[in-house]
Amino acid sequence: MAGKIGIIGGSGLYDIEGIKNVRRVSLDTPFGKPSDKYIIGNLSGREVVFLPRHGIGHRISPSEINYRANIYGMKKLGVERIISLSACGSLKEELRPLDFVIPDQFVDRTNQAREMTFFRKGVVAHLSFAEPVCPELARAVYQAAKKSRVRAHLGGTYINMEGPAFSTRAESELYRKWGMDIIGMTNMAEAKLAREAELCYCTLCAVTDYDCWYEPANPVTLEMVLANLAKNIQNAKNILKALIPALQGERRCSCHEALKGAIITERKLIPKKAKEELKIIVGKYL
Repeated sequence: MAGKIGIIGGSGLYDIEGIKNVRRVSLDTPFGKPSDKYIIGNLSGREVVFLPRHGIGHRISPSEINYRANIYGMKKLGVERIISLSACGSLKEELRPLDFVIPDQFVDRTNQAREMTFFRKGVVAHLSFAEPVCPELARAVYQAAKKSRVRAHLGGTYINMEGPAFSTRAESELYRKWGMDIIGMTNMAEAKLAREAELCYCTLCAVTDYDCWYEPANPVTLEMVLANLAKNIQNAKNILKALIPALQGERRCSCHEALKGAIITERKLIPKKAKEELKIIVGKYL
């Protein structure tokens, strides 16, 4: 039987209408508190777990999100697939505001300012991360977007900046020269941690602006971002409604065994506390 579907809501998306039999769960994790309570219920015939990344009311900045607790909580609640909804800026003219992008690559520019691994304090694992997005899940998200008659682009590179301020013009131009497609502040940590937790991960990015490189447009402002985000929220919800019923059956990708052969620490040297904290993630390998 397929596991639960996790949905992480980004800026402007703090709840999902239509979830039935709702219960709210507050979790403690070895890594601290998640962003908010998890909302568990039934959506389009499937059990889903929803978490607002920034907390209800958008209280938590991108730099302060406890990404480890958020993903650990998803794993603990029986989630197997995560769809991450995010706002982003476009670095390509053809990726227009109000479009959606389903990136398949990430570049990190947070300079390790966020905790992006569960493996520390006596246990080391080196996973393959060449393909950071689950291709099976990405294709399903893209098909759901097409079914919803939403303009979407499959593939592209998301550069994860630190924030919370938007880019300088020089940074924006530099990222374009690097060949980046979209820019955001949150998804790299989620993708890494989801891979370590052997969860399928895909992000659905709503383009809100052209960052600040695009001369015909005004430099990005919060007012502009929020206005376009509001227009895209309903489209994102429509995509989810089309997507959820399509995610049936067991996973056929390799995400569910990402840790196989990745733990390099000698088992007898792994501290007991680390084993206990990571039991739901690495238990089957120890």
